[in-house]
Amino acid sequence: MTQNLSGAGIFLIQTTAGIYLYLLLLRFLMQISRADYYNPICQAVVKLTAPAVRPFKRILPTFRGLDLAILIAALGIQIITIMLVIWLTGIYVFHSIYIAWAILGLLAKIFDLYFFALIIMVIASWIAPYSNHPALALIHQITEPICAPVRKLLPPMGGLDFSIILVFVMLTLINNYLVIQPVANLLGVPKGLILGL
Repeated sequence: MTQNLSGAGIFLIQTTAGIYLYLLLLRFLMQISRADYYNPICQAVVKLTAPAVRPFKRILPTFRGLDLAILIAALGIQIITIMLVIWLTGIYVFHSIYIAWAILGLLAKIFDLYFFALIIMVIASWIAPYSNHPALALIHQITEPICAPVRKLLPPMGGLDFSIILVFVMLTLINNYLVIQPVANLLGVPKGLILGL
């Protein structure tokens, strides 16, 4: 019974923190891509993440137009989540390796956001190619900085855009084979501890 309760607690913590972390990282990606902040979805993301970001904004400056408070808030929430999950599994010690795990987890979540955004873009191009829905506009703005350079490398192919496929391949290689998963194995991140890893 105790094991079931701790499992339920771990699930609730990971799910709640994971959703909020995705919102924080989405806000960061919106800032990097200079997304339209008049978009209602952007405004909702900013409002939802403001309570976590506001305390850090007072002490952290922006760096080259980037709000570091968003990343520090996300890192703090990720570390607290790791500590709570590990505490529920019966280990009570804080270890400095948790910081590296948290940074890696945030990188994995950013890759997940890009991956799902690209999938939505592909599906939307089939179902609603001329839609101007705010969600699709936001997804296009977020993915454009990583798709545009690849698009320039590819020759014209009769109006077909194969840049997304190439970006998928690069994201998968970096995530699964070159950086994220190999570093997670090297650092000994327990399976299932961090969403995205």
